[in-house]
Amino acid sequence: MGRMRRRKKLVKSKRMILFSIIIIIIGCVSAYAAYQYQQGVSLAGKDRFKDDEQAAKAFEGADVKFGKINVLLLGSDTRGEEHARTDTIMIAHYDQENHQSKLISIMRDTYVNIPGHGKQKINAAYAYGGPELLRKTIKENFDVDINYYAVVDFEGFSKIADIIAPNGIEVDVPYEMSYGIGTTIEPGIQTLNGDKLLGYVRFRHDKLSDFGRVQRQQEVIGKLKDEAMSMGNILKLPKILGVVDPYIDTNLDTPTLLSLGKDLLTNRSNDLRTLRIPVQDSYTDERFGGVGAVLSINLDQNKSVLDKFLAS
Repeated sequence: MGRMRRRKKLVKSKRMILFSIIIIIIGCVSAYAAYQYQQGVSLAGKDRFKDDEQAAKAFEGADVKFGKINVLLLGSDTRGEEHARTDTIMIAHYDQENHQSKLISIMRDTYVNIPGHGKQKINAAYAYGGPELLRKTIKENFDVDINYYAVVDFEGFSKIADIIAPNGIEVDVPYEMSYGIGTTIEPGIQTLNGDKLLGYVRFRHDKLSDFGRVQRQQEVIGKLKDEAMSMGNILKLPKILGVVDPYIDTNLDTPTLLSLGKDLLTNRSNDLRTLRIPVQDSYTDERFGGVGAVLSINLDQNKSVLDKFLAS
């Protein structure tokens, strides 16, 4: 009996030690994550978005805990304006079951019906009613359900890029880029950091205009995703979130962002697949009074391609 009691005490003692070790590890990881997050916040600077909660409360996208998630990604350079027209409109699609990432860019001049405002360029929806009206616009015109949104200030993009890819991103610049981006990027194969990388994805004063800009944005996001797959960046994830926090207005909470980020990085998601709306040969350039130059699209054709892209 005495031997059995001693054995039970030993097993219980080992369990307590193991439990204590697990608690200590969890505490250390939590403390490290909090430290990294605060480091990121200190790097970012002052908040740019002041009304995060107001926009988040108005947003009616369905909350998805697991499965296929659509996040509306909006690039903004508001310079203090409350609801300027969005410079970049994307839908990031992620399937948590097969770890497939997809990115859809919607051209800002796409001519669509905006609920309550009639036919307009799609980027006007954000100016009229923020992320929620843009969500409704996408649902009405393309029948895509948006679950979450993230409005990213462009200054935050350059900071995030420098953390994810401190050695820069290699691109092949077809010609000199300078007008409207606050810097000069020489032609040829270049390794770009921070502000120059931001200029590369924002430049649109070339023969391809906004189409070239969308192509470069998808290229750079794909390369940043590849850089983020390294183990070092998994450890940097809380810091990255800390950097982005002052430059982002989103209804995704920090635990959800960490969970999605960890899933994307640790499960080695498949190559990023991309699509542009409108698709090739599905639009005409037109001009309407009060609206200006628009892309008048074949809505049925674009919806069909988009449905197949998301389903495949």
